[in-house]
Amino acid sequence: MSDTIYALSSGRPPAAIAVMRVSGPGALYTARALAGRLPETRRAALRALRDGEGRLLDRALVLVFPGPDSATGEDLVELHLHGGRAVVAVVEQALAALGLRRAEAGEFTRRALVNGRIDLAQAEGLADLLAAETEAQRVQAIGAAEGMVSTLVRGWSERVFALSAEVEAALDFAEEDDVAVDLGDTGRAVAALRAEIEEVLARPAAERLRDGLRVVLAGPPNAGKSTLLNLLAGREAAIVSPVAGTTRDVIEVPVVGEGVAYVLADTAGLVVASADPIEAMGVERARAAAQVADIVVWLGDDAPPGEAVWVWARADAAGRGEPPEGVDVVTSSTQPGTIATLWRVIAARAAGLLPQEDRPSLNERQRALAGEAAAELVSEDDPLLLAERLRQARVLLARVTGADATEAMLDALFGRFCIGK
Repeated sequence: MSDTIYALSSGRPPAAIAVMRVSGPGALYTARALAGRLPETRRAALRALRDGEGRLLDRALVLVFPGPDSATGEDLVELHLHGGRAVVAVVEQALAALGLRRAEAGEFTRRALVNGRIDLAQAEGLADLLAAETEAQRVQAIGAAEGMVSTLVRGWSERVFALSAEVEAALDFAEEDDVAVDLGDTGRAVAALRAEIEEVLARPAAERLRDGLRVVLAGPPNAGKSTLLNLLAGREAAIVSPVAGTTRDVIEVPVVGEGVAYVLADTAGLVVASADPIEAMGVERARAAAQVADIVVWLGDDAPPGEAVWVWARADAAGRGEPPEGVDVVTSSTQPGTIATLWRVIAARAAGLLPQEDRPSLNERQRALAGEAAAELVSEDDPLLLAERLRQARVLLARVTGADATEAMLDALFGRFCIGK
């Protein structure tokens, strides 16, 4: 990271303001070359930006953040330009002429990680925050970016360090009469820490919010599944026909309900057997979709299998009659309030399947490492074996926050970022 990079960190022009970031060992020199006298640290000041020939490029606000106390951990400068395309282009040309390089995707955040300003768990939270499309995703991601996961894991690591110190004392001073170390207490503390980690692992994974909960509409043919899918999605996503068996495959529609992402799935009508091979394949796929669903919405006159939400659909249809006892929701295409009621029932089911806002949740990578660490937290009668298990647990927990992150892992993570982040 001996070179100095630049990139537009605000939205694509034209815009009212365009924020150009410059980071690296030559950032302050670059700012002086363009703006002359620099303003006080962290104080915005209006400056005339000029190229090497003295030509006026723009009048912009300049902010200076000397390293290591900056977002990237190195000297950082922000140029708040007028947001026209030509202004941004000419300033970029001037920066390139001074020997700077355009930043790669996520490179500013990557430098923050390398320079110790954030750890890997926080960087993952930032990546999720940039990709957040729902309120629930935003809340979870900002918690991770602000260090909620990192604080949790560091607390575990500190406890493992303390336990390791106790075991090492027992090994080093086992023959000393004046040093008393009770490995029984240590073993109980190890078990308590393992139970705490396993309690966090039992919570819903962070990906549940990002990927969306799968809500599968299932039931017999011509039960109104496609119509209900369209009503839930608020658009004509599935073909609706009075002919039974219109839906042959699983139709998936991503939607957002009350700030939570869902994937609604319309499925073929379930029949006991079919002589039509295409219909039989659709039925098999419908059953497979229901098996992996987070929530099944059952549209049938008979009681649903399992814990499905039982919906009495098409209540406005002629001759439909009265719903059977035990139905959760009665819906009608002519009464929007019934669809809102169904969404509330779905949301109530979803609440127990999603991470809670005030509690840290781990992503797949973090869960795998924490799970391996918990597996090492087993009390051993032999202090040598216990010391080794604790050492392995320390290593695994350190990986959660990126102690040994590989270049390939970092490339994959920061490839999700925009250029100026």
